[in-house]
Amino acid sequence: MWLPEIPVWEKAFRSLVVYLFLLLAFRVTGKRQVGELTPFDFTVLLIISNVVQNAIIGPDDSLGGGLIGAAVIFLANYLVAEITFRSRRVRRLLEAAPTLLVHNGRILHKNLTSERVTLDELHAAMRRSGVAAVEHVRAAVLEENGGISVITRIADGPGEPPATH
Repeated sequence: MWLPEIPVWEKAFRSLVVYLFLLLAFRVTGKRQVGELTPFDFTVLLIISNVVQNAIIGPDDSLGGGLIGAAVIFLANYLVAEITFRSRRVRRLLEAAPTLLVHNGRILHKNLTSERVTLDELHAAMRRSGVAAVEHVRAAVLEENGGISVITRIADGPGEPPATH
């Protein structure tokens, strides 16, 4: 029950390889995988966790083996977070850059398409920010975490038409 059926180094190696694979896979698939999950995204996550479970545990289902695997994943996650905090180069490699979706009241459809963000999702983010029309948006940005930030235009600001009263 307590002792792993495979060597500790193999358990650690399996866990680390699966962690790095998933980190890379989520980086490649884009920001939307990390942000608000759709039912489809949630289903994929559940299936992925079940699929990679066997790759981590191998023929070992001992309590000790599971704890070793979990500890390695937590340690790897801590180290990746620490390295990305300290190194801008690694952070750029592992984390997605923000993407501009709306600029000065104009929707950038090419960016929406490349990030697989629908107009409905953009409009929902605008509504959450209290903005009714895209013309009132200075910028909308798809952030690294998958959320959409909306920056409204300020009436009578520099370069803005005067507000109608």
